[in-house]
Amino acid sequence: MKVLGIAGSPRHGGNTDILLEEALKGARSAGAETETIVISKLDIAPCLHCDGCLKEGCCVIEDDMQSVYPKLREADRIILASPMFFMGLTAQVKALIDRCQALWAIKYVLKQPLALNSGGERKGLFLSVGGTGFKDNFDSPKPILKSWMAVIDVKFIGELTYAKVDEKGAIKKHPTALQDAFEAGKRLAQE
Repeated sequence: MKVLGIAGSPRHGGNTDILLEEALKGARSAGAETETIVISKLDIAPCLHCDGCLKEGCCVIEDDMQSVYPKLREADRIILASPMFFMGLTAQVKALIDRCQALWAIKYVLKQPLALNSGGERKGLFLSVGGTGFKDNFDSPKPILKSWMAVIDVKFIGELTYAKVDEKGAIKKHPTALQDAFEAGKRLAQE
């Protein structure tokens, strides 16, 4: 079982990084192999919508996304962690998602299998925090996440979201968040 964690915050060691690490600890406790991609440490340019990927399913932009594609295709489980920035995903996460147009081309244009994992249904989880207490703070990314996960053949199975969490490390003061994330990661690896 390979669980890929995607750290989408530009703030290293922040609240979503903490949640992601707890979820990955949970996955490891269930015997999973884990890996974390820290998007802000990578050079990932935005999609150019040049249609270069339609011919062979390969993005023409030569940057760090080239090393991310196989990880997305090989993972059995994916955990994406992103704080809310103006009620949406971070720019770093959105760039990664948009660059998955090449994977869309593999699946829908070239009609080739996308998942390279050993078999079984792939599943994904979303972790997030937001500084505001708006009721709908976490609604806007859901269609994007569900669409992206569907394209990469990952079933979106749920989310853990925490409002009014902004200061770096504040999630540690939440009464259940760290345990929630650990248990969610453990369940994800066991399913």
